[in-house]
Amino acid sequence: MLVSTLRTGLIWLLCLGIAIASWRFLWAGVEASMGHVAYHADLRPIAFYTHVILAPAALVLVPFQLWNGLRASKPGLHRLLGRVYGIAIVLSGLSGLWLALTTEAGAVAAWGFGLLAIAWLATTIRGIGLAMQGDRLAHRRWMIRSIALTLAAVSLRLQVFATLLLDLPFDTAYSAIAWLCWVPNLIAAELVLRRGTSLRLRTA
Repeated sequence: MLVSTLRTGLIWLLCLGIAIASWRFLWAGVEASMGHVAYHADLRPIAFYTHVILAPAALVLVPFQLWNGLRASKPGLHRLLGRVYGIAIVLSGLSGLWLALTTEAGAVAAWGFGLLAIAWLATTIRGIGLAMQGDRLAHRRWMIRSIALTLAAVSLRLQVFATLLLDLPFDTAYSAIAWLCWVPNLIAAELVLRRGTSLRLRTA
């Protein structure tokens, strides 16, 4: 029970905390808050702002979508939030793919972030499609994969912070982070699914 409660609290804290931190450009400015990608704001502002606004919105919705109590007591709200989650990912995923294709961080980073965007879109669209078909079990499995990829936003920020803390060469580390922020998440999701368990929140 204690482990479950701690896990629940950690998911809420990380999702909401990282989302708010990601939106800090709204009051601090793009250059001050995300200088390493600020060039995107000048060169392709629609894609940039779509991604940096809607990707954190999807992250905020993760704990709500994992919340079993909400899903059981208010299925209509769960479906509504699921639609919002899906729309946020489709728009931010497509814009993120364009940003990956036009990144100045090099080919390794471009491939890493590009494949992340494709996998994010594919798992989410597949999961929503299964929900519309009424296959709840398959829907849940695909949405666990989608959520694992949404949580790449958390992994990325923690890994960037570790890079700065350890004073590692940022350009080299960033190329690795483009893969490390999501591949281990997806592997972990597959291991969870193979055990026949699921990621879930028991309480609000």
